[in-house]
Amino acid sequence: MENSFRRLGPIYREFLGSQSTVNIMLPMDTSELFRSEGLHPRRMTLQPWATHRETRGHSKGVFLKNGTEWRADRLLLNKEVMLASAVRRFLPLLDEVAQDFCRSLRQRVETEGVGERGQRRMTLDPSPDLFRFALEASCHVLYGERIGLFSSSPSEESERFIWAVERMLATTPPLLYLPPRLLHHLRAPLWTQHATAWDHIFSHAETRIQRGYQRQQAGASGGSGGRFQGVLGQLMDAGQLSLELIRANITELMAGGVDTTAVPLQFALFELARNPDVQERVRAQVLSSWQQASGNAQKALQGAPLLKGTVKETLRLYPVGITVQRYPVRDIILQNYHVPAGTLVQVCLYPLGRSHEVFESPARFEPSRWADPEVGSGGRLGPEVGSGGGFRSLAFGFGSRQCVGRRIAENEMQLLLLHILRNFRLTVSSTEDLNTKYTLILQPESPPTITFTTLAH
Repeated sequence: MENSFRRLGPIYREFLGSQSTVNIMLPMDTSELFRSEGLHPRRMTLQPWATHRETRGHSKGVFLKNGTEWRADRLLLNKEVMLASAVRRFLPLLDEVAQDFCRSLRQRVETEGVGERGQRRMTLDPSPDLFRFALEASCHVLYGERIGLFSSSPSEESERFIWAVERMLATTPPLLYLPPRLLHHLRAPLWTQHATAWDHIFSHAETRIQRGYQRQQAGASGGSGGRFQGVLGQLMDAGQLSLELIRANITELMAGGVDTTAVPLQFALFELARNPDVQERVRAQVLSSWQQASGNAQKALQGAPLLKGTVKETLRLYPVGITVQRYPVRDIILQNYHVPAGTLVQVCLYPLGRSHEVFESPARFEPSRWADPEVGSGGRLGPEVGSGGGFRSLAFGFGSRQCVGRRIAENEMQLLLLHILRNFRLTVSSTEDLNTKYTLILQPESPPTITFTTLAH
């Protein structure tokens, strides 16, 4: 993508299989696209996922829906996962998981690491632990229950779930340009792998939803003591979505909430480790904010804007999904080209994040560039970007169709980084750039190895 923009300029048309797209990257063009998305924004349907639901008789969640049906469900979900009141409810659950993760990692470094007491160090690939953290955090927020993944022997069921999500993500891209119905009919091995992975994901979610339902029934008679019952409990209590639609949406949130936070956390730890000056600046802010907040996680995050900047900066360089797509509902003009209504337009995030036109020193990892939401210290809101300044950070999409799990993911990543920086100094043996690969998400070709050195509390 980056090479195509370099060669062809800020807009080009691409044909992939039967799919034709117009690709853009400049914020001013995204701004124009956003204004033409309409009341029911539509993006490219992941047909293999939709075909799985149709052939298995499952309902679709908001990720796979469009039109008025999408809007009605999305507004109900927003109340439980996007509004500030919802964040206040689930933030303590995320904080508990993040603190437990760091406690268990610290214990491991202190018993198995080398060096003197108070400064023990250990070099490891944190990716398996980060996947377990993301699954534990998702379950805690969605179901209101812990699944105990930080014990020395995590459950087979959870390991199988992580495997299933990875299989599902890896088999999606090749299926995007093939007719899934035909592959289903032919029982093609690729389709069978994809469908089996989804079946695992659904059965894992089903077990937890059934447990949540039983807890809610018991709570209805005995009361839950005012404790937050997780997003599942909130949706059941509200009674506005059918159980079938709750199941569809909770399953999508589960499947979409593990790799998409675990992988950016690998990149974030690597960038902090290879930029020690940045790491020290973020840590100083974290320690001071944590102290002033007296252990209140929400206050601590508000007092440490560099944590938010670290997440935005990580996603600028390593966007999880590499495009945001829309079908404009009216004809628009982009870069002097007439784009008819109904054309699939993709905003390409990887080249956007690394563009010299949009960012000053784009190769530099600099969380403080996001300090001012409009410009940022490393922003370039000159004539080349025009009115699109708000469209430089698009990892979670934009508008009413942005990622429904956004608030959970942002807070989950910030809280984990907060507690890691309180407990450890991070270093890497090589500061070489990481090679990346693309399944349905961007990830490191091989996960970075990081040295964790304990800090005195």
